[in-house]
Amino acid sequence: MDRWLAVGLRNPERQYSGTRHNVGGDAVRLLAARLGVGFKPHKAGAEVADTLTRPGGIPLTLALPSRYMNSSGGPVQAVQAFYKVGHEHLVVVHDEIDLPLAALRLKRGGGTAGHNGLRDVVARTGSPDFLRVRIGVGRPPGRQDPADYVLKRFHPKEREEIDVTLELAVDAILALVEEGLEATQNRFHAS
Repeated sequence: MDRWLAVGLRNPERQYSGTRHNVGGDAVRLLAARLGVGFKPHKAGAEVADTLTRPGGIPLTLALPSRYMNSSGGPVQAVQAFYKVGHEHLVVVHDEIDLPLAALRLKRGGGTAGHNGLRDVVARTGSPDFLRVRIGVGRPPGRQDPADYVLKRFHPKEREEIDVTLELAVDAILALVEEGLEATQNRFHAS
């Protein structure tokens, strides 16, 4: 059975924990906790955890790049090459300012919408045609710089909403691997 790779984009330092930009990493970390696996440093420049989607299920590697968001493409490409995972089985989980707060959307391919982490993944892996789990963090208020906005933490009420979405993102990642994109979109885009 072919292995899948789910990557959560993030900034690795503790000071970025809980920020809008780190929701992709938060979702993949939550998935690891749900599946009962821990991350280990990997020579590819990422923390990785090898698991199955369920007992007897599909092989799944979870990865958190150990570099800053804007240069996360190198570790993604290196983990992808190490595990011999093609783009059809690569899932990248990331924040999305063009979606309302706590919205969850899935797609294959497309542009990067100014997301420098995605841009680097596309550049380093050579294709935009991977699956994406997009977690809405909302637009910055007023004229606030989007780069500053995504490095801020959520307000308590927003945090409650995002925590629910992170659980849904975990469900969506597992559904993508086991059921495919169309079935997963039908299930999660209806909400």
